[in-house]
Amino acid sequence: MIGSKILLVDDEVVFASNMAKLLIARGYLVKAVNSGDSAIQELEEQDFDVVVLDLKMPGMDGLTTLREIKKLDLFTQTLILTGHGSIDTAKEALKLGAYDYLTKPCEIEEMIEKIEGAWSEKDASVKKELEENVKKMVESPSSVFNLYPKKKKSGDK
Repeated sequence: MIGSKILLVDDEVVFASNMAKLLIARGYLVKAVNSGDSAIQELEEQDFDVVVLDLKMPGMDGLTTLREIKKLDLFTQTLILTGHGSIDTAKEALKLGAYDYLTKPCEIEEMIEKIEGAWSEKDASVKKELEENVKKMVESPSSVFNLYPKKKKSGDK
């Protein structure tokens, strides 16, 4: 969806910069970083709708980064970027919870299509969580009040 916040993670600085410019020109809010560590730091500081994550990076590779993203338990979807020779690794990323993958080099329109699919998946997940929470509150309104312990008044034991 136009206006979605995208975190683009790729160690190829020129690729990341160019792809970010193309996405920004199409109305997305994009932050590009060049390492897994930087991606985790950004995700701890702000929300993103979709993470576009390269698998082959020095230091923290894409699979390790994906595992760390999953530990953060965020409402975000991850789209994997992979070279032609690492399709098996991309499939492993799908098993870890990635939304889908793209092979590099990729066309901007193909990336946008995948980003839109990932955003829709994220949106459905958020709506489901919200509906479940509302259902719990309707079924047991008192449970909402049990979240906060009562303050003791002076003289209470």
